[in-house]
Amino acid sequence: MIQIARLHVITDASLQSRWSHVELARLALEGGAPTIQYRRKDGSKRLRIEEASAIRALCRRRGATLLINDEVDVTLAADADGVHLGEDDLPAALARRWLGPAKIVGGSCDHADGAIARSREGVDYAGIGPIFATRTKADTGPLLGLDGLARAVASSPVPLIAIGGISLANVAAVLATGVHGVAVLGAVCLSADPVAAVAALQGAILSSGSSGSSGSSGSSARDV
Repeated sequence: MIQIARLHVITDASLQSRWSHVELARLALEGGAPTIQYRRKDGSKRLRIEEASAIRALCRRRGATLLINDEVDVTLAADADGVHLGEDDLPAALARRWLGPAKIVGGSCDHADGAIARSREGVDYAGIGPIFATRTKADTGPLLGLDGLARAVASSPVPLIAIGGISLANVAAVLATGVHGVAVLGAVCLSADPVAAVAALQGAILSSGSSGSSGSSGSSARDV
């Protein structure tokens, strides 16, 4: 089965204008990011395919994984490694049918029961949050907090990737819940030095030791 990397860096060009999605992905990869999630909500479909394809080429050179936020068609067109689906997006089972067994299908949830439901839909991992307050996404549910995250970790059959307000200052506490990994956006794109920010986060994750128990027994074979 598929193994999921422990650090996902999400691209953004709306909270900041210093770097494009492609440039931000390049900087994150220089810092050692194992997974990039390309998330763009505007622009034409053609532009999103072009950008995703450019990021895919960068990821291939670094041996990193590329996930596309929401869009299965862009995932296919760019030959990305997988897709991350929001709760109101295409059903995970249908995405799996279109993408096939070799691609990653992840999905969002905001509580423990949601993670269980996502696992039943056949996702490879569930992104869970927000853990802390964040200004990078407006339409979020209530804050989960560390206690809520720990409860979700204890019951989830699939690896959980925590998201929402995660930074170098709190990532150790997040990882201490046993969660498989974290996804970050503002901690990188709003940093003065995205390369250093990613390197520091990756270092903190590696220093935390092996991943927690959330879904870890179900992952083997292909490290992505």
